[in-house]
Amino acid sequence: MPEAVVRVVDVYPYRLVGDAPEMLLLHRAPDTAYEREWRMVGGTIQADETAWATALRELREETQCTPERFWTLPSLNRFYEWQHDRVNLIPAFAAELADDPVLNHEHDAFAWLSPDAAADRLGWPEQQRLLRLTVDLLHNGVPPSLVIDV
Repeated sequence: MPEAVVRVVDVYPYRLVGDAPEMLLLHRAPDTAYEREWRMVGGTIQADETAWATALRELREETQCTPERFWTLPSLNRFYEWQHDRVNLIPAFAAELADDPVLNHEHDAFAWLSPDAAADRLGWPEQQRLLRLTVDLLHNGVPPSLVIDV
């Protein structure tokens, strides 16, 4: 039977231009995991670290940004990894940013994109779905119970 694991997180950074969200994607540098792909922020949960603390740490490491607002998405990224016979359950978060990122060594470019353009650049259907969920919640109102005080 496959093992179910929670080992990484996803973060969907955005900024508001008026009432319209723009999504931040980062381009992975050569010789890194997911090299030359456009991705949101993500990373590995360390021992004794909560998923939400991992998301904040990864956001700071990859962008040097502290979010204006930070919240959990009421859904998970999930997929089956046949090479390891495991189901990955990935907590997902959204982070409102006020500034452009300062990239670390893992990235060589960034882009602020409309939600549709950002979804088109993401290669994984679950990431596209969660990006769209982020935008839907922004349009309809993020429930206060999802907001994490940082």
